[in-house]
Amino acid sequence: MLVKMTKKQTGMGLIESLIALLVISIGLLGIAALQITSLKLNSSAQWHSQAVWFSYEMTDRIMANRLNFDSYNNIDTDDDPSMDCKANPCTGAQMVTADAQDWKEMLATLPGGRGIISSTGDNTLVVSVMWDDNSDVSNCINGEPDSDGKTCYSITTVNTP
Repeated sequence: MLVKMTKKQTGMGLIESLIALLVISIGLLGIAALQITSLKLNSSAQWHSQAVWFSYEMTDRIMANRLNFDSYNNIDTDDDPSMDCKANPCTGAQMVTADAQDWKEMLATLPGGRGIISSTGDNTLVVSVMWDDNSDVSNCINGEPDSDGKTCYSITTVNTP
């Protein structure tokens, strides 16, 4: 009696192993791309939150110095204001310059940070904070440099008697 011996396959072949490795590699690359996008958007959200806070900080300073409300018009942090009201007493007009200096120092923490205060009419000021968000699209409407491709956050404040 003759017994025919057949060999049974055990384990995976080389092709199956390579396909499994390819599928896992594509999945890991997708996870890495997702992580990079998440980090970029997280930084953008942080800069936006800081810009909002800096805008409200300046608006609060303007409201605290209401008698000199109109003097805040045309403040640009690209200028170099210099006034120290922490060590020396200041008038309301000098406080405007000191506020501009403090605001410039705050905005220096944003990438390409810049602040502009402009007037849109009687008793109305627009406080704009701009920063470089590495995007090609600018959303500056009232803020000045929309050709720079900076992202903007603006808030309007009204001096009501």
